[in-house]
Amino acid sequence: MKVFFHIDLDAFFASVEQLDNPEWKGRPVIVGGLPGDRRAVVSTASYEARTYGVHSAMPLSRAVQLCPNAIFVRGRYRRYQELSDQIMAIFGNYSPDVTQLSIDEAFLDMTGTERLFGRSEDAARRIKEDVKGQTGLNVSIGVASTMYVAKIASGLHKPDGLTIVKYGEEVPFMLSLPLEKVWGVGGKTLKRLRDSGLFSPQDIYGKSEILLRTIFGESTGSFLYQAVRGNPGMTFGEQAKNHSISSECTYDFDLTDRYAIDTALMELSMNVLYRMHREQVKSRTLALKIRYEDFTTVSIQETGEYSISNADDMFERCKRLFDKKYESGRGIRLLGIACEKVFSREMEEQKSLFDFGNEKKAKIEEAIYAMQDRHPEIKIRKARMLKGKE
Repeated sequence: MKVFFHIDLDAFFASVEQLDNPEWKGRPVIVGGLPGDRRAVVSTASYEARTYGVHSAMPLSRAVQLCPNAIFVRGRYRRYQELSDQIMAIFGNYSPDVTQLSIDEAFLDMTGTERLFGRSEDAARRIKEDVKGQTGLNVSIGVASTMYVAKIASGLHKPDGLTIVKYGEEVPFMLSLPLEKVWGVGGKTLKRLRDSGLFSPQDIYGKSEILLRTIFGESTGSFLYQAVRGNPGMTFGEQAKNHSISSECTYDFDLTDRYAIDTALMELSMNVLYRMHREQVKSRTLALKIRYEDFTTVSIQETGEYSISNADDMFERCKRLFDKKYESGRGIRLLGIACEKVFSREMEEQKSLFDFGNEKKAKIEEAIYAMQDRHPEIKIRKARMLKGKE
């Protein structure tokens, strides 16, 4: 029997800001920009801000309207990465198989670790205590025999939650949920389900896969059929296991605005680039994954003649891949990028005859990363992440 832990770092960016500014604890904190930053979007909202209806990917101007008394800050991504690395290292003490999906989310394959750490509940509580004790932050953990059920379970009792779905109880667990809690069922699919007279997971469970595929299409129909059965075949983070460095994020609400999409791509690029710096690797192959609201997932990759040299280079490659693959007008639930077939920076490779300043940018970024590794209190970030641009 497989045992998976899905671990979320609760409202991570906002929680770090509250940690570093204790006077903000218990107050609404919104990370993403300052009031007046044009076209900025919310990156993370604390749970106090979420009670006002503020959520990630929301235009910052709307967040100001909903919660004018909130504390608004521009993100400090090197600080967030520093704590993320520390927490991921803690996870590594409990499992040799840690799949980091993003800066604030990971799966642990805990199969066979019972003799070392005891029951799943005991191990989960030890992880929570270690993270809290060493970083001051809370995590929420879902435990199940499938990745899909573990992911849903981790989100049920946030913040600082622990939900365990015992082996054999996956289907009853799924059937006990409201449709809104079935991961992958977005707003449009939810409406289509209700329009079709399906108001609960039990209603879906009683339909054949053929019927669901006839009503909702091949991809969505098959997904719905498997989802209410615990989706035992679904895996996450395949790219992370294939000699790649990846980052992905599932958004609470569909991304449709291009500026919000580009901001998301830049955040993912910065996460991946920093991890490549830490591991002293480089790559010529960039992959992009897009998951739409109806759970249709598409991907594209491109191998360049030269390795990715800096954040601007990676971001531009991401945008180029996105423009090639994105179906205009469709809402996006998940974005992911991966640098595949990574290799050591010590390996020699041919350099471009036309550098256009990329090597200089790369050296500057390397110096900044090295300085921030030694002095985490130094905060330097890409200008685009600080405020909206024309």
